Amino acid sequence: MSSTPLPGIGVRYDLTTREQRRLSVVAHRDGSRTLNAYREDDPDACALSVRLSSGEAEALIDALMPAHHSPNLLSTTELGLVAERVELSATSHWNGRLLGDTRMRTETGVSIVAVLRRAEAIPSPGPDFRLAGGDTLIVIGTREGVEAAAAILGRG
Repeated sequence: MSSTPLPGIGVRYDLTTREQRRLSVVAHRDGSRTLNAYREDDPDACALSVRLSSGEAEALIDALMPAHHSPNLLSTTELGLVAERVELSATSHWNGRLLGDTRMRTETGVSIVAVLRRAEAIPSPGPDFRLAGGDTLIVIGTREGVEAAAAILGRG
C-alpha cells in the first residue's frame, strides 16, 4: 500500500490486490472516506466510488475485520486521534536526515510511534534516528496533525 498526501483534502491510499485489482481510499480531512474501485479491463477507469461518513467507514472496518476490537486496545477515534502510516519516498527532503530535524512533534503535535523498514519494526524512534527512503512511519495525533505530518514528510 502506498499513500499520497492530497493538500487541502487529506491522504489517498492505493492498493493493488493479489488479483491485480486497483483500489484506493481517500481519507478526507473531515474524517469521511471515499472508497474507489477501478475497472479490471482499464485500471485507470473508476468502476465504483462511494463516499462514507466516518461512522460508515468504522462500520465497514467492523465488517471486514470483526476481531479488530480488543478491550486492551485504545480506540483512537473515540479519543479524537488517528493513527496512520506515512511512507517516506526516496525523493523526500528528509531521506537520510535525522528524525529530530523534522521537528515533527513541535510543528504538528503528532508522535511517530514506530518506523517500519523492510521486514523490521523500530518502536519509539528517537530524535537521532536517521530516516531512509522507503521507511513507513506510524504516526498518531489529530487528523489535522497527521495530515500536516504527511505533507512535511512528503516534501521533495
